[in-house]
Amino acid sequence: MIRNKHAFRGVNCTLLAFIAMICIAVFVPVLLQAQTGMGKADSLNRVNELKEVQIKHIKISRRQTSSTPLQILSGRELGKLNSLSVADAVRYFSGVQLKDYGGIGGLKTINVRSMGSNHTAVFYDGVQLGNAQNGQVDLGKFSLDNIEEIELYNGQKSTVFQSAKGFASGSSLYLNAKQPVFENGQSDHLAATFKSGSFGLINPSVRWQKKVNDNVYSSLSGEYKNANGKYKFHDTNGTYDTTLVRKNGDIETMRLEGGLYGKLADSSVWSAKVYFYTDEQGLPGAIVNNVYDFSQRLWNRNFFVQGNYKKDAGRYNLLASVKYANDYSRYLDPNIVKDEGLTNNIYKQQEFYATLSNRYKINSLWDIVLSADYQHNTLDANLYRFPYPTRQTVLIALATEIHLNRLNIQANLLGTLVNDEVKQYYSAGNKTELTPAVMASWQPFGSKEFRLRAFYKHIFRMPTFNDLYYTFIGSTFLKPEYTKQYDVGFTYIKLFENKWLNQISIQSDAYYNKIKDKIVAVPGANLFRWSMQNLGSVEVKGLDVNAQSNWEITTMLKANAGLTYTYQQALNVSNVNLNYKHQVPYTPIHSGSVIAGLDYKNLSFNYSYIYTGERYDQSANIAVNYVQPWYTHDIAFQYQKQINQKNIRFLVEINNLLNQTYAVITNFPMPGRSYRFTLSYSY
Repeated sequence: MIRNKHAFRGVNCTLLAFIAMICIAVFVPVLLQAQTGMGKADSLNRVNELKEVQIKHIKISRRQTSSTPLQILSGRELGKLNSLSVADAVRYFSGVQLKDYGGIGGLKTINVRSMGSNHTAVFYDGVQLGNAQNGQVDLGKFSLDNIEEIELYNGQKSTVFQSAKGFASGSSLYLNAKQPVFENGQSDHLAATFKSGSFGLINPSVRWQKKVNDNVYSSLSGEYKNANGKYKFHDTNGTYDTTLVRKNGDIETMRLEGGLYGKLADSSVWSAKVYFYTDEQGLPGAIVNNVYDFSQRLWNRNFFVQGNYKKDAGRYNLLASVKYANDYSRYLDPNIVKDEGLTNNIYKQQEFYATLSNRYKINSLWDIVLSADYQHNTLDANLYRFPYPTRQTVLIALATEIHLNRLNIQANLLGTLVNDEVKQYYSAGNKTELTPAVMASWQPFGSKEFRLRAFYKHIFRMPTFNDLYYTFIGSTFLKPEYTKQYDVGFTYIKLFENKWLNQISIQSDAYYNKIKDKIVAVPGANLFRWSMQNLGSVEVKGLDVNAQSNWEITTMLKANAGLTYTYQQALNVSNVNLNYKHQVPYTPIHSGSVIAGLDYKNLSFNYSYIYTGERYDQSANIAVNYVQPWYTHDIAFQYQKQINQKNIRFLVEINNLLNQTYAVITNFPMPGRSYRFTLSYSY
């Protein structure tokens, strides 16, 4: 295993940056306290108190009234799951396939309703996380330590008052960071957590929230993670079955995050956030041809700063955001030697993004919205014959909403203008598209417990820089990948008083997706030269079911249970002579999960089960490509104690309780039974 001799020097620099940010967080709020108050009695802490009081009901309301399918994990629900990262948590959503290449540092991407990872936009505090190079976001990089809520929308977020980016994808995953809630007399919150366990995991984190004055508060969080990533796995090759140790799965990461939040005298609100993440990790390769040792290394560095502003002025509302991002990635493969030496690829991305959304309320029933976004992306690399592409994107969305007593109708038309330029060779040129969406939510009876919903959306995704310009692979003649989505479903929520069962909720949706001009990689004259082409046509028919219940057996004994189920038929209909109507790779027909928990005084027990049915790892659904079903059982025990407004929590997690042998991706074995211990302190 080869490690960069400067690797730990980078970590030392990161530690210095961490200390510097702590100093900033200590002194900046003190300076800001000298500011005069910018409001009256309606201070930020009171606003946050109201949000906290409503949170138990707002989740129910959003799930029920959303015109598009919405799944939410938030607050205590997230804390109860056996999850270390966002990737671990989204496994419990219906209609989702998580591509996991194994281990604590393996790449983890989300695929919703078989449309592909590039059709799912990931938003962090309302602003999309971009990746013009390959279009995918590794959800394993995002720890749950500073995440308050995860929302998954099929189609798009069910509101017309959003950025144009919000309309521009097949589905949307929203990650909402924790924001402080200050009660009377409070001015500080501190939370410190330490996690350890299998794979040599060492994972401390800290979060400090400061109330500067009635209108300004700050938040600072930092996290360090180190793990050797080693775990045992079974390898079956012909006539023998042996147990080996997975190697080169080590990872070392550092995350630093700071934010300021405020309210102005005119009741408008603003926020500013800075985010820094760095890691070094090994890349455990595919277990094929009796090769078990790997030496490939990957370094990532992600930085962004963003600001948001929202103003309500009677019938007119304004929402504005701006962001700058700078990403660095380095890939080292000592096994591939070129004329200039080892394979040592370096990529540098930069992004500038700005959005402005305007809403005008014509009357109490009718709203119109005009949103405009501008995005500028560049990609630099040290590759031979690299074209150094630049992409400018303009998005303009015109949307309207009619909200009657029992009927809500939304519609939008999105215009997309893309201009690609390169310093050498050929560019993809200009592309212009108009794509519509219509959605409705209807309460057919007098009761508010039952609601129907439906939507239609036509959307596309642009080819990534890798699709278009990667040396010897890309094709500048690629068309965008188009998707038509149809969905019809219902939600039912019932509350019971003075009953053991105090709440039950069910939501179910049937859907049909048609994907045209699917972008795929096909082999050329030899296996070392592939090319990107528009080949595919895929039809997806599916059914999602999500049921939740809460029980109050006694005043001290409470329980909850949840069930998700997905039926999905995703068929390749590209060519009647080649794999026609075969299930697309890695898409199970049946999948689901079960979550259950018990709370008694200061103790709680949680159980989760995930099942993924049989699949195929290639386009041809033949025996040699068959992938067996897999399932895991996870349990957790938690003890929580409050002493003088100080909270102490101890958590023990056992993942893959029955030590199942499985792989999400063929030849990338997953860990067996593992343990994790968490100790946290907060006030």
